[in-house]
Amino acid sequence: MALDHIRYDILTQNALRGVMRTVLADVAKNGLPGEHHFSITFNTMAPGVRLSERLRAQYPEAMTIILQHQFWDLAVGDDAFEVGLSFGGIPERLAVPFDAVSAFYDPAVQFGFQFETVESQAASNVSTAPSTDDKAAGTPKRPPAEQKNADALPVPAPTPTGVGSGSDANRGNGGEVVRLDRFRKKT
Repeated sequence: MALDHIRYDILTQNALRGVMRTVLADVAKNGLPGEHHFSITFNTMAPGVRLSERLRAQYPEAMTIILQHQFWDLAVGDDAFEVGLSFGGIPERLAVPFDAVSAFYDPAVQFGFQFETVESQAASNVSTAPSTDDKAAGTPKRPPAEQKNADALPVPAPTPTGVGSGSDANRGNGGEVVRLDRFRKKT
């Protein structure tokens, strides 16, 4: 197989993160439209993630938050977003870099995508040809088993073929081409 000097995988990951950034910025400015809401899974140990030690102990690897009814002060920057949520009746402020996000899903329209996270990007850099971009990413990986906000409705994390738990049995070791039309709502 030819070496990809263009790094389409990185370009695709950055474009999808841009979609998530744009959507969250619009929600921060105008609120959630219609029935839209978001399930966002992120690596709690990724650089730049800010959350309380209580939450970090409860979610040592990954966490899924739901932005639907009970969130406040959503602020979106170029590289991260911050949001207030309640966990077990205790208000918390989270900061999540976009690079730490492993999955973004809008159950209202059955639309979502998955990302290579910072931790798996580093492993990818070691096992692939050198890249000029430190954010080298491989194919999207499935998020760890769902973990959720204690006050949120249980919404499963997305997989490339729809909704599922993203168990280890479903994870592929090789590359996989994921077509965007697999995420579109089928009528």
